[in-house]
Amino acid sequence: MRLVRFRTTDGIFVGRILGDTISEIEGTTLPKQYSVKEVKLLAPCSPSKIVAVGLNYADHAREVNLPLPEEPLLFLKPPSSVVGPGDAIFLPRQSKRVDYEAELAVVIRRTATKVSREDAKESILGYTCLNDVTARDLQTNDGQWTRAKSFDTFCPIGPWIETDLDPSDLRIELFLNGECKQNSRTSNLIFDPFVLVEYISAVMTLCPGDVIATGTTSGIGPVKAGDTVEVRIEGIGSLVNPVEVDTR
Repeated sequence: MRLVRFRTTDGIFVGRILGDTISEIEGTTLPKQYSVKEVKLLAPCSPSKIVAVGLNYADHAREVNLPLPEEPLLFLKPPSSVVGPGDAIFLPRQSKRVDYEAELAVVIRRTATKVSREDAKESILGYTCLNDVTARDLQTNDGQWTRAKSFDTFCPIGPWIETDLDPSDLRIELFLNGECKQNSRTSNLIFDPFVLVEYISAVMTLCPGDVIATGTTSGIGPVKAGDTVEVRIEGIGSLVNPVEVDTR
């Protein structure tokens, strides 16, 4: 099942998508039907936090000349960085290099504290695409990752949550202006989604709608104003965002 959040002239709703039709599923016994073309798709969840994982593909660790982690390397992205499909990624004035990072995202279904790996699947609602946009020069200059990962619009998520999916071996790709720049499979993850739920929930309580960004593969690179970035994951779909200069 594919779950979406969407906006109409009447407000924001949650729905189930099938083909080109969305069926509203929140707060109604007679669900209203919408055409996908007549609504605005939003980020499919409203996380209280985005827990991201660094260096979770061996090829990416080699790419940035860092040793493989013995445990998941965690950092946080703020909810204010979240945007949805079709929304612009804004290039901040503070950075001279902003990079894309295609990632499989895990969306949490229910409150999870100290969940075992064996029980982790019950805490997962489903999976979606995520772009962990990063101000690479600030990441290097700061020596830690908070500022570089946290600008508004630096966490596109979508286009929907796929609930019926085995995340163990999915193709994950990123296209920049139609050219493939990242191409790997989730079978190459060092720490899989179930290990991550166990590890993270032992540190902090995961709440419904929270997101775990599982890490990016090799092939990271910069974007510029006018670019179009697409994260494509097998079994989920495509998350497309334009890139613009932040003039706000």
